[in-house]
Amino acid sequence: MRLPTPPLLLVTDRAQARLPLEDVVARACAGGCRWVSLREKDLPADEQIALARKLAPIAQRYGARLTLHGDAALALAAGLDGVHLAADGDAAAARRLLGPRALIGKSIHNAAEAAPLDPRVVHYAIAGPAFLTASKPGYGPALGPDGLAAIGRAARVPVVAIGGIEPENVADVMKAGVGGIAVMGSVMRSAEPDKTIKDLLEALALPKVKPLPA
Repeated sequence: MRLPTPPLLLVTDRAQARLPLEDVVARACAGGCRWVSLREKDLPADEQIALARKLAPIAQRYGARLTLHGDAALALAAGLDGVHLAADGDAAAARRLLGPRALIGKSIHNAAEAAPLDPRVVHYAIAGPAFLTASKPGYGPALGPDGLAAIGRAARVPVVAIGGIEPENVADVMKAGVGGIAVMGSVMRSAEPDKTIKDLLEALALPKVKPLPA
């Protein structure tokens, strides 16, 4: 399975969101985002499912994939498109539960964690932090382009860079050989999430997704 197009993943964090989360996601999708992952692990399971069901119609309107950072069983219960697992998550179990069409990814931090990923089970890996980030201080050291390149060489699945991704450094990130980028705080904290997404897509230098009205 190929990554969603464009390969830009928006990871949610309602604690940072300047607007209601539904509005952030709607405006991000209007700006061209086609891949969103709900990451609200502090919520009880039933509240995560309820929030996912609020966001699902928004994603469907724009043809976007909506996944869950966390538990595969919750992603299944919410009827989502897949799950993103922590570095120690059981991808094989998630694949058995969610089936062959689900989008499944894992978080990694170095080449040693990248090398064992099986492309028959895992579709992508998120590597970070690419740069120091306000969203998750203390998750360093930053990988930088060289660290991302080393992970990309070791991985048999596309690598998605996260952490401090801004339009100004997207080119350096992509030159490292990654397959896409993931963002959180810059979009969550934005008063204009649609514009922030458009700026990132322009920096990716990929064909634009025709915006739809918010």
